[in-house]
Amino acid sequence: MQTGLRKTLSQATVSVAVFAVVLFGFSRVDWLNVFGLKETVVEDKLGELWWDIYSSDARFVDEPALVAPLDTLLTVLCRANDIDRSSVRLHLVQDEEVNAFACPGRHLVVHTSLVDSCRNEAELCGVLAHELAHLTQGHVMQKLAKEVGLSALVAITSGSTGTETVGEVARILSSTAYDRTLESEADALAVRYLLRAGLDASAFGEFLLRLAGDDDLPALTEWISTHPNSEARARRIGEWAAAEASGAVPARVCLPPGSWERWQTELRRCLQE
Repeated sequence: MQTGLRKTLSQATVSVAVFAVVLFGFSRVDWLNVFGLKETVVEDKLGELWWDIYSSDARFVDEPALVAPLDTLLTVLCRANDIDRSSVRLHLVQDEEVNAFACPGRHLVVHTSLVDSCRNEAELCGVLAHELAHLTQGHVMQKLAKEVGLSALVAITSGSTGTETVGEVARILSSTAYDRTLESEADALAVRYLLRAGLDASAFGEFLLRLAGDDDLPALTEWISTHPNSEARARRIGEWAAAEASGAVPARVCLPPGSWERWQTELRRCLQE
C-alpha cells in the first residue's frame, strides 16, 4: 500500500512539474504575433471601442490654426523616419493634465497643458517621438495584453464583455505605466527619430528632468506618473543623443519664428474659456 501511495505521489509530482514547464513555455509566447492579431483585427476593434468612450467626454481643439503646429511637428518626424503620417490619428485635447498617450487604432492624444509645459518645440517633439515609438513598435497592444490578458482583449472585440471592461482598458491606456523594457525601447527609438529629423534629442531628456521636479505644474502630472524614473531616463537619453549625434547638435526649427509663443498663448486662452 505504501508503494502504491509513493507511486501516486510520484506521478502527481511529475504531473505538476510538467504542467509548470508547459505553463512557463506558454507564458513566453507572443500570442499576438502567433495569431496575427497585432495591429490588425483586435487593435482596430479596440481602437473603435476606445474612441467611442473617449470621444464622448474629451474636449477637442478643432480650430485648424491651433492644430496645425502640432500636425507640422508630427509630420516632420514621420517623414524623416518613413512613417506613414496618414496612419497616425492625432488629437489635440483641451485638458489641464500634462499628458500625452498612444492608443489602439494608432490614436495619439496630446493635451493642451503638455504643450503649455514645454519651453520649445524641441521638447514637445521629444514627447511626440516617444509616443510615436510606442505606436510603431506595437507597445500599446503589448501593454494591454500584459495588463488585461489576450483572452480578455479578444472577448472585448467580439462583444462578449460589457462597457466596464472597455472602460478599464481606457484607464490603463492613459494612467498605467509601460514596463521598463518598453519604455527604454521607446526612449532609444525616440532619440533616433529626433536625430533623423534633424532635431535636438537632448531637449527630450531636459524636459523629463524639469517636469519631474517642477512644483508649479498641475498636481496630476500624468505623463510623469506613467513614465517613471525620469532622472535615470534623462541621463540615458542624453548619452544616446550625444553618441548618435557624433558631437553635432541639430539646430532645425520646424515652426516659423514667433509661432511657438503665439501658439502657446492661444492654447492658454482655450483653457481659460
